[in-house]
Amino acid sequence: MKLAATTEHRFPCDQCGADMRFAPQHGSMSCDHCGHSMSLETVQPVAAIRELDFDAAIGARLPEAEIEETRVSACPNCAALIEFNPDAHATECPFCATPVVTDTGAHRHIKPRAVLPFAFEERDARQAMTDWLGRLWFAPNGLQDYARKGRKMQGIYVPYWTFDADTKSRYTGQRGTVYYVTRTEMRDGKPVIRQEQKIRWTPVSGRVKRFFDDVLVLASRSLPKRFTEALEPWDLSALEPYSPEYLAGFQAEGYTVELLKGYEQACMKMNRVITRDVKFDIGGDRQRISTLDTEINDVTFKHILLPVWLAAYKYRGKTYRFVVNGRSGRVQGERPWSAWKIALAVVAGAIIAGVIGYFVAQNQ
Repeated sequence: MKLAATTEHRFPCDQCGADMRFAPQHGSMSCDHCGHSMSLETVQPVAAIRELDFDAAIGARLPEAEIEETRVSACPNCAALIEFNPDAHATECPFCATPVVTDTGAHRHIKPRAVLPFAFEERDARQAMTDWLGRLWFAPNGLQDYARKGRKMQGIYVPYWTFDADTKSRYTGQRGTVYYVTRTEMRDGKPVIRQEQKIRWTPVSGRVKRFFDDVLVLASRSLPKRFTEALEPWDLSALEPYSPEYLAGFQAEGYTVELLKGYEQACMKMNRVITRDVKFDIGGDRQRISTLDTEINDVTFKHILLPVWLAAYKYRGKTYRFVVNGRSGRVQGERPWSAWKIALAVVAGAIIAGVIGYFVAQNQ
C-alpha cells in the first residue's frame, strides 16, 4: 500500500491514523503511536535520479513539474528558511536558537532530485556530540552538562547543489628542471665547496580535459562553511531519488544560495582541479602557468538534501552550534572555552616550571 501524503507531506498510519515518520535505523516508515512500520519499497515507486539542464534552468525554461512552492518561516537572525510543522505557531530556529514565530511565507524553488537519508537516530547523534565535547579539555563543564541534558537535537536536511560538466582546457606555461652548480667559496682562508640550486625553464603548451561528476556546493548560508566542509566527505553514491517520505519526522531547509551563485562556486572548485591537472601535465620539477583557457560544456545539475543533526544552545548569553553528519557521525561545532580552566592550566604550568627550575638550580 502506498502512503497518501497530504499537502504538508504527512503520512498517516493505516493502522491507527497517527503520523508516520522515517526511522533511520530501519530505513522504513514507522508509527511511534502503535509501532506499525512499512518498508519504503512498499510506499514509494522506484525512480531514477535525473540531472537537469543548467542552461534551461538559468533561462527559466524548466518544466513546471520541476518547480514547487513550500510554506516556510525565515529566521530573523540567520535568515534560514525552514519548513516547520503546520501546527506549530512559535518555535526556535534550529540553526541559531533564535525564537521564531512561524508564518505562511511561500518559497518557490526547484524541487530536490535526490536525498541522502539519515542513517542513525537522534540519541546516537547526541552521543557523538557529547563525546566530541568531552575531548575538548577547555570546554566549560556547564555547557557540556547543558548539551548532554538539554533538548533533543534537530534532524535537518540541508540543501546542496551538485554539478556535472565536461571541460576542455588549453594552457601555455613553463616547465622547470632543477639542476645544481658547484661553487667554491673561501671561508676563514679555506675553500668551501657548495651546491647552488638552479632552475632551467622550458616553454610548454598543451591540453587537458576532465569530466566532473557531482561537484558539491552548499546551497545554504545558515551554517559557516567551515562547519559543513568539516562534515565531508558525503557518500553521494548512496543518494536516493527524492521522496517526501524521507523527510517525515524531520525538517528541511530551503536553499538560499541561488543556482547561478552555486554554479560560480562550482566553477572555482573545478578550476582548482584543472590547475592541478595542468601542472601534472606540464611535469618537471617546477611549473608555471601563463595562460589557461577552459571550455565548459554539457552542464547539468540537481538540487539534493543531505542529513545533518543540529544543536544550537544559548549558554550564558552566547549561542553554541554543533552539527553531526547524519551518515558518518562526524562532528563539528563552535569551540567553547572555559576561562577558569585556562587560568588553572596556566597556573599549573607556572608551578611545574618553577619546581623544575628549583631542582635545576639546586643541582648546579
